[in-house]
Amino acid sequence: MATVRASTPSETLGPPAAERPIPLSVPELRGKEWAYLKECLDTGWISSVGPFVSRFERKFVDDYVGGAAYTVAVVNGTAGLHLALRAIFVEPDDEVIVPALTFIAPVNAVRYCGAHPVFIDADPQTWQIDVNQVERFLAKECEVRPDVEGPGAGVSTQTCWNKRTGRRVRAILPVHLLGLACDMERINALATAYHLKVIEDAAEAIGVRYHNRPAGTWGDIGVFSFNGNKTLTCGGGGMLVTRTPAWANRIRYLSTQARDDQREYVHREVGYNYRLTNLHAAIGLAQLEQLDTFLQRKRDIARRYREAFAGTPEITPMPQQDGAAYWLFTVLVSNRAQRDALLDGLAQEGIEARPLWQPIHMQPPYQGCQLAGSMTVATELYERAVSLPSSVGLTDQELERCVRAVRQIVATHHVLH
Repeated sequence: MATVRASTPSETLGPPAAERPIPLSVPELRGKEWAYLKECLDTGWISSVGPFVSRFERKFVDDYVGGAAYTVAVVNGTAGLHLALRAIFVEPDDEVIVPALTFIAPVNAVRYCGAHPVFIDADPQTWQIDVNQVERFLAKECEVRPDVEGPGAGVSTQTCWNKRTGRRVRAILPVHLLGLACDMERINALATAYHLKVIEDAAEAIGVRYHNRPAGTWGDIGVFSFNGNKTLTCGGGGMLVTRTPAWANRIRYLSTQARDDQREYVHREVGYNYRLTNLHAAIGLAQLEQLDTFLQRKRDIARRYREAFAGTPEITPMPQQDGAAYWLFTVLVSNRAQRDALLDGLAQEGIEARPLWQPIHMQPPYQGCQLAGSMTVATELYERAVSLPSSVGLTDQELERCVRAVRQIVATHHVLH
């Protein structure tokens, strides 16, 4: 459970700053969150219908997405990914191209649809999905041929097929990791050439810009997460973004139990209870009003970490990108043993840190799924990476305490080994 970090005078009370635990990434609640929540309670609008839901959706378009886009607020990012895949008609026994290095949610969403993941390694320079490996997989192991199955049956359309499995490859699902961006220009070009849809997982990428365009707006559908540890939080929640009104309408329909009649309870297909509540949207709106300040602090924290570790050869900072938002600043150390020593040592100092995700192809539910090639980079990043405290409310003194602790632990472990 995330601890709320609020900027209040009470921060001066309690243990000295040097002794207080430093969390990894917690909410910063210093805007109109309390006022908006009180409005929800005073008016009785607390469930999945209410004015803050539509206000949050509209402001997300106006302030973040820009242009002619449609948004649908949902209960969390995972639900959003499931809805996005359903909206583009990912069906049982289809395949979806996914990164091996990611939080498990996007791959789980593929399986919710009865589809199969095809795993791609990480790029060693960007840590994002390796587009070169995607291109090799499509060129060598897939073919495009007419398809008369699925939606629009009876009309011949060009579809990508996996020659090894005989299954239709429906989509590619790039995940923008750690506040960096995938190479969306190349991904979109490959998707066009091989007749794939693109679902962009921007759960960790609020505020990230790729070629001066927001992450989450390059694909057919973008999905954001507002979990408690994200830069912008609702306590939970997510947002889908698309420029295709038919998909937005279908997503909204599926997210409200696929109800077909405003008076009668009639449902033509299986739907889901995935809509965001008015309470959560109220928090999200207050957070969105502060987003520019939050993003500036994230970038400042990343710059300070990078400068602090510049003279420490045992520590390699995460990649640097124009337009990045650095959700969790992450470093590489020499090996798994040093990584574990750093995690243990920081915990003893009251500093929360965490490793990257174990690559999904190594997880028990996904062992045996198709690999598009070697997963060596994803595995190495998992073995060596540590994410450091990156809360918007992280003070300069806390950051310096983190830096000193990391340097001391790494130096000590390096001498002992």
